[in-house]
Amino acid sequence: MAGAVKEAVSWEIRHERPEDAPLVDALNAASFGPGRYAKSAYRLREGVYAVAELSFVAVEQGALRGSVRFWPVMVGAERALLLGPLAVQSDQRGRGIGIALMNKGIETARTAGYGVIILVGDEPYYARVGFTRLPPGRIRFPGPVDRARVLGLSLKPNALVTLSGDVRRAQIDDPVSADGAALG
Repeated sequence: MAGAVKEAVSWEIRHERPEDAPLVDALNAASFGPGRYAKSAYRLREGVYAVAELSFVAVEQGALRGSVRFWPVMVGAERALLLGPLAVQSDQRGRGIGIALMNKGIETARTAGYGVIILVGDEPYYARVGFTRLPPGRIRFPGPVDRARVLGLSLKPNALVTLSGDVRRAQIDDPVSADGAALG
């Protein structure tokens, strides 16, 4: 659009704090509804903590605008991260908050030495931060999942190329999940 003025970023992205958990839970409930618990990605989160260093919120003038969490999972014999949920207040979508939250999480995960992030989502949206569709059947989520929506991102060279197998939840006593945020 000619003459369009780009909105200045007025939110802050910071690590999720324990006191944010009820607000994040309410945002996820509003964004995804009660049916979210039946999805395979939610089943993989049960009994496991999100990785605290990779849990971020977007805050603007004291209001929580969005959140993202990353969860430890196993794909075959390899450790990986599962992105999600990524949620933004419905009236705040289109401002770049979700992309900014993902970029912060991805860069922090890369710096921390993680190799791969996977998710189930809309390719056109997640491709904006580098996710690509995985070949059907390369990784297999428990339960029904639209294989065209299984996406991955390499944080290390060729890490995604060799990733294959069943996706399963990390154990609560795994070092990568034992230090996570106390989340439901």
